[in-house]
Amino acid sequence: MRLLIVGSLNGQLTAATRIAMDKGASVLQADTIDTALRTLRSGRGADLVMIDVSLPIQRLITSLEEERIHVPVVACGIATDAKAAVAAIRAGAKEYIPLPPDAELIAAVLSAVTADSRDLVVRDEAMQAVLKLADQVAGSEASILITGESGTGKEVLARYVHRKSARVDKPFVSVNCAAIPENLLESELFGHEKGAFTGAVARRVGKFEEASGGTLLLDEISEMDVRLQAKLLRAIQERMIDRVGGGKPVPVDIRIIATSNRNLADAVKEGRFREDLLYRLNVVNLKIPSLRDRPADILALAEHFGRKYAEINGMPERPLSADAKRELIAARWPGNVRELENTIHRAVLLASGIEIGVEAIRSPDGARMEGNVTVPRSTDPAARAAQTAEAVTRALVGRTVAEVERDLILDTLDHCLGNRTHAAKILGISIRTLRNKLNEYEAEGIDVPDPGTSRIATA
Repeated sequence: MRLLIVGSLNGQLTAATRIAMDKGASVLQADTIDTALRTLRSGRGADLVMIDVSLPIQRLITSLEEERIHVPVVACGIATDAKAAVAAIRAGAKEYIPLPPDAELIAAVLSAVTADSRDLVVRDEAMQAVLKLADQVAGSEASILITGESGTGKEVLARYVHRKSARVDKPFVSVNCAAIPENLLESELFGHEKGAFTGAVARRVGKFEEASGGTLLLDEISEMDVRLQAKLLRAIQERMIDRVGGGKPVPVDIRIIATSNRNLADAVKEGRFREDLLYRLNVVNLKIPSLRDRPADILALAEHFGRKYAEINGMPERPLSADAKRELIAARWPGNVRELENTIHRAVLLASGIEIGVEAIRSPDGARMEGNVTVPRSTDPAARAAQTAEAVTRALVGRTVAEVERDLILDTLDHCLGNRTHAAKILGISIRTLRNKLNEYEAEGIDVPDPGTSRIATA
């Protein structure tokens, strides 16, 4: 986690810096917006910008957009400056952090930005086999393709491989190919020269150069436009990149790890992914099983998240009751580890006794984990799957396809607390398609949760 802090508030930002560093962030500091922009262009990079609310935040965000620098911005200032806080959010800041800084709030913001838990908890034999293969190939220079359903922990495994590699002391840089618009992704990856397009006021180093010497993670590479895939293939093959608007190739030394929640072989057949690029990326394939296929990990992860969120929220650590454990093991977890983490976070907040009881294991709308479908559990997996399919089909009879699609999208967004990128991954659609659907629903007067909220929470 790389944090760039812009401005100074009589030592208050210094305190925030110390807190962030204690939480594992590497921190850079810039006194002015111009200095911050030079830092971001230079390739030193940041995963989050935290800016003094008294500075012209609109200017910073406009400059980032014009120069195609994709990084979230949060504002911070004295707690009583409500007008400045509102102005910062309207200018485009994602969050407002009141000062003096609160350690738990800083931790929550950093956790939200990094999105995935960085802790690798493994107990199940199926996942241990994947980890054994990761250990075996981590020290090589081979490109690695990590596949698996959304929420299984692909980025966590990628970071594990980097930590086990000879490049561990060099940068680990992640690019979410699904979250960055197509017209920005090329500049994000390869950088640009001054004057390459409107707003390119200076040379900017891209993620390839930023990661040089280390590891570049191309997260959800299946979402990359096929035209950009050709340029990526050349960069991987020749270890040379061309900045947008540049005329001179730039050498880079990186190890590529890519992730996908889709079957890339099918994407090749459909013409959406280059076969030669797949061969370059898929030297070694680490396929992460879904959480339902590694049941021994469920309770280990649940206990880990229980300890984590009890500490973050300043609450007593409670063990899971026997009934709660049975509920967790019986659930299907379509959102995998990410869904389990959200469920346990919620359970930590809802639990009231000396244990986390079954009554606290709820979906975002307050329903039991099985939802509205009751399925007798067979000992035969095939029979159990058939029973589930039949029960789900019966529950949908009488509803239109549009209604089912709308409820699925909104319920998934609720489950992800408004995080559109995570919801799109779980739904198996592009972020652009999800945004278009949500715009349609809002136009119809349907409540759509903002990032960090749910419809239940805002009702």
